[in-house]
Amino acid sequence: MTAYASTVIDASADEVWNYLREFGNLAEWLPGITSCEIEEGTPSEPGAVRRVEGAGGLFRERLLTLDDASRSATYEILECPLPVRNYRGVYRVAPVTDSGRAFVEWSAVFDSDDEPKMTKILTRGVFEPGLASLHKRF
Repeated sequence: MTAYASTVIDASADEVWNYLREFGNLAEWLPGITSCEIEEGTPSEPGAVRRVEGAGGLFRERLLTLDDASRSATYEILECPLPVRNYRGVYRVAPVTDSGRAFVEWSAVFDSDDEPKMTKILTRGVFEPGLASLHKRF
């Protein structure tokens, strides 16, 4: 199943990407997150593992790819309270060429015994509020 959300932000793609490429700053911009710390590795290098705590419980996530050329990152969930398996998330920042703004999208593919419910939770409860928060930040 796939969850997806996107927005346009009033800042350059490079400016937004320079902020989002930091894998350990999730608590600064994702609503409901009370702490985010890097447990293993370097924050902006593949292999880094972050420990995220918030209203939803404890999550541990590993950065799989970080591509400055395409302004994208891929991560996986190692541990979480949600009933999802094989979760792979991607966030990407692209320039809106006619306005100089940034197009930001966040998506995930995953397996779950209740895929429609989990798609709604991830899209409306995580991705959309996160992108709205980034929108306000810039």
